[in-house]
Amino acid sequence: MLALFDTSLTRTCAGVTRREFLRLGSLGLGLSGLTLPGLLAGRAQAAARSMIRDKSVVLLFLQGGPPQVETFDPKLGVAEKNRSCTGEVKTRTPGIYFGGTFPKLAQMMDRLAVVRSFASGDGAHNQEPILTGNSPLKAPMGALVARARGSLHPQKGTPTNVVLVPESIDPTLKLNQPTGPFTYSYVTKTYVPGGSLGSQCDAFVPGGSGQLVQSLQLQLARDRFENRRELLAKLDGLKAQFDRPAAAQGLDNFQQQAFDVLLRGVADAFDLGKEDPRTVASYDTSHLFRMADYHKGGKHYNNLVNQSRVSNLLGKQLLLARRLCEAGCGFVTVVDSCWDFHGDGNNPPTPVGMSFLGPQLDHAVAAFLEDVHQRGLSDKILLIITGEMGRTPVKNSKNGGTDHLASLTPLVLAGGGLKMGQVIGESNRTGSAPATRPYGPENLLATVLHTLFEVGQLRATPEALPANLSNLALAGQPIAELF
Repeated sequence: MLALFDTSLTRTCAGVTRREFLRLGSLGLGLSGLTLPGLLAGRAQAAARSMIRDKSVVLLFLQGGPPQVETFDPKLGVAEKNRSCTGEVKTRTPGIYFGGTFPKLAQMMDRLAVVRSFASGDGAHNQEPILTGNSPLKAPMGALVARARGSLHPQKGTPTNVVLVPESIDPTLKLNQPTGPFTYSYVTKTYVPGGSLGSQCDAFVPGGSGQLVQSLQLQLARDRFENRRELLAKLDGLKAQFDRPAAAQGLDNFQQQAFDVLLRGVADAFDLGKEDPRTVASYDTSHLFRMADYHKGGKHYNNLVNQSRVSNLLGKQLLLARRLCEAGCGFVTVVDSCWDFHGDGNNPPTPVGMSFLGPQLDHAVAAFLEDVHQRGLSDKILLIITGEMGRTPVKNSKNGGTDHLASLTPLVLAGGGLKMGQVIGESNRTGSAPATRPYGPENLLATVLHTLFEVGQLRATPEALPANLSNLALAGQPIAELF
């Protein structure tokens, strides 16, 4: 994105001023080391690969460890200590129940696939197993997609791999600082880097305070901004770098294309102001609770520091994810924080956390599913809902706190052309471990790759993709019931 910065302001250790005074397209992008010419070159090469399907993935990551029995696998007829704190609600499929805070999704069971025998295998807030699918490449799934497709759409300039945080919706949002794995810096260090695939596969992070790469930025002192002649000279100088013949300047077509893409208005995909107000209203979750009540100084804060990144913006995050997929993005990770329900000195107990995060998830996902259905995008967008682990069904205290659980993790999928309207696998009677064939992050990764790639064609021409990615797609075992 083309950005103008006030060079008179103090710069952070990351080299970024604390206040941008003009952002063309009303958007700042955290590029995390990406170089536009390299991204476009990779995307142009990937475009010729016929086995790459015209589909996208939205990974809704419930950061903190959503509880199995409170979400999509409540237990009936068991001891009270193993029951859902929020009760149960019948789905439209006879005999299938969801947790009591999901009445809207319960009526959309025909559009969902619930995997009740899935486990991340890690109970320490380590989010990498899910994000990477335990891939030997140690790269997030979004980075794998960027490696195959390239990191920008060659015509629209849309990033292929995007991470959305609450600041993506409201860049002025000032959230407090939780502990360790819930911090903004943890997200940028864990969700964003391309791992062994290199920085060209890093995710874009719109909004927030992430590091901006000096890809296309103009530095101009604020007191000289009103001088239109100087501003135009700056812009003309930048444009001139790309207007000269490539042979004379040493630029290739991709470098010139990069400039054109940025000035064509890539920000449109990120601008919810372009959306029908009625659609925005249907997604909006801000009326469900006041997030300030759960932040420092709020009436429900109670010194629970890990509530600091609670937001009521999930609906608009999912709306932005849909817009990005429509505009050519291949993988969007939506981060929803504070699903950590210990009921201790840092975190709320399960009944409290579910009382506001559950209804928000129910409303936002239901709006997303209905929207993509109305737009004819259900088969083109695969939605995945999960977290880094689950939580023990047995409460650890009278207030309903729950602990980490590595052996069972909620997993729900929707769309993508996969087989919906089913429950896959079972958990045991207490909701603490799989009772049928267990699935793990490797199977989730393979499911994503089999959704996005024509694996049959890839078997015939494995050299069409980079060898490490091709081998990963061909060797993986997806969740069989979905295909």
